[in-house]
Amino acid sequence: MADHSLAVQDGALPVGNYTLAVGQEFPDVETCRRTLKDIAIAMHFDLRIVKSDRSRFIAKCSKEGCPWRVHVAKCPGVPTFSVRTLQGEHTCEGVQNLHHQQASVGWVARSVEARLRDNPQYKPKEILQDIREQHGVAVSYMQAWRGKERSLAAVHGTFEDGYRLLPAYCEQIRKTNPGSIALVYASGQEQCFQRLFISYRASISGFLHACRPLLELDKAQLKGKYLGTLLCASAVDADDALFPLAFAVVDAETEANWMWFLSELRKLLGMNTEKMPILTILSDRSKGIVEAVETHFPSAFHGFCLRHVSENFRDEFKNTKLVNIFWNAVYALTSVEFDARVSEMLEISADVMQWFQRFPPSLWAVAYFDGVRYGHFTLGITELLYNWALEGHELPIVQMMENIRVQLTKWFDERRNLGMSWASSYLVPSAEKLISEAVADSHCYQVLRANKVEFEIVSSERTNIVDIQTHCCSCRRWQIYGVPCAHAAAALISSGEDVRLYVNECFSVEKYLETYSQTIHPVPDKSLWNDAAEGAAEDGGAKFDVVIRPPKTRRPPGRPKKKVLRIENFKRPKRVVQCGRCHLLGHSQKKCTMPV
Repeated sequence: MADHSLAVQDGALPVGNYTLAVGQEFPDVETCRRTLKDIAIAMHFDLRIVKSDRSRFIAKCSKEGCPWRVHVAKCPGVPTFSVRTLQGEHTCEGVQNLHHQQASVGWVARSVEARLRDNPQYKPKEILQDIREQHGVAVSYMQAWRGKERSLAAVHGTFEDGYRLLPAYCEQIRKTNPGSIALVYASGQEQCFQRLFISYRASISGFLHACRPLLELDKAQLKGKYLGTLLCASAVDADDALFPLAFAVVDAETEANWMWFLSELRKLLGMNTEKMPILTILSDRSKGIVEAVETHFPSAFHGFCLRHVSENFRDEFKNTKLVNIFWNAVYALTSVEFDARVSEMLEISADVMQWFQRFPPSLWAVAYFDGVRYGHFTLGITELLYNWALEGHELPIVQMMENIRVQLTKWFDERRNLGMSWASSYLVPSAEKLISEAVADSHCYQVLRANKVEFEIVSSERTNIVDIQTHCCSCRRWQIYGVPCAHAAAALISSGEDVRLYVNECFSVEKYLETYSQTIHPVPDKSLWNDAAEGAAEDGGAKFDVVIRPPKTRRPPGRPKKKVLRIENFKRPKRVVQCGRCHLLGHSQKKCTMPV
């Protein structure tokens, strides 16, 4: 232990970032207490409080015989306190271990407040490690956890405050972003939180006027104090990036809540367009989602997320070779190719047909699905929602939704600037790449022209028919992806047409810029809002004053389990090599060790 003897020079005692001197003033007694605690921890000695009331604060070193002592008293006529006497020399050896009485939960909370303001995910384990390194003090895990909870409440407010502020928060969204939808609903006599729905006008306009008619539906479970579920409907922009359209937080994932969410989604789309586009909707097709889509979007094409289907197939059969053939069947463009893959699967297991009855190919197979997926087969929104839920589970609901709004605002700004850098191009880079590949592959085909719009594209493998007027090719790739395939490119080039002009307009730079043309405006600090207790919520069209209380669901004790979503889970699995000699998986014939 270092020598703690430190003499007062010129009436001042310098300790780290603190200076203690006779005549020094503090704005109040609480600031005085906190400063002296910080000094005691920095000098590694225990502080014993002799007197502490409204007019004075006297403390000394807890070691018997040590002369260190300070006397602070209230200044007459003003609220400040000043140091009257100070004996700043220590003769004791100080605290000989890492534990310190002054390192209370309150001290921990103050120590980590600045970092928690920027990083709510600051873990208790990291807190206790940093405190030990920076202050030479050991605190327990529970002290670190409680300190974090107290600091989060000081910075962001309590979870209970978050629900109470929801009516005022929704009012601010509607006020600062006219045309946006922000609704909160409570249930029961106690007015417990039930549902929150938010969709910004900028997102609504961008989707209706510039995005392809494709929506992904998914959810993420919240792990905060009162649990709940985050629901989301997301579109895809011209360059294949996610474009979240609407969010909801509900007390639990139920069929009724999915029905309500799709109802609100239908209302906002219906209010903003004379003719609703025919949508392609992708989801895990759980019972609640299926019924809600059929009720509110009866004309939509509702397909399975292929990751969900493939995981079910893999778990059902546990056969790597069968799974590989299944993926070939999934991406088969024509019914003939699909049926050939199915025949291969049936040779391995006749149970495949029973599985098809539970998961009809018309809901997931490219060859039979009637909607247009534009090359999207899995839910990209899943990982994004999981990350948002993970980042927000430590925060009150208002702060969590504000974090999402800030993320959207950044995306709009960044992507708007990115689109401006593409202004000299007609297509966005991802579509430009597909066209370049199609044009490069088109040179190997022979083109026979039947009339002005129909062409016969001949290769060594097969012959395809292209109709450039209806944007169709018998290989079906043009219809499925919205971008001319190599056969279509060959036909268009032979007739002197610009292939890029035949790409679906949703892939143009103009549409990309239109998607992000509007702005998501900031919401003022909550100190500027009206009293949330007087805010209004809507219930069946009637307004009523309400104080939203937390839902009755509570997080169970213990550490919540974290579901790890790996990037590779969202991709098609790699092809597994099969030996041509022993027919086992995992190695090639060249590396086979089986005796000849």
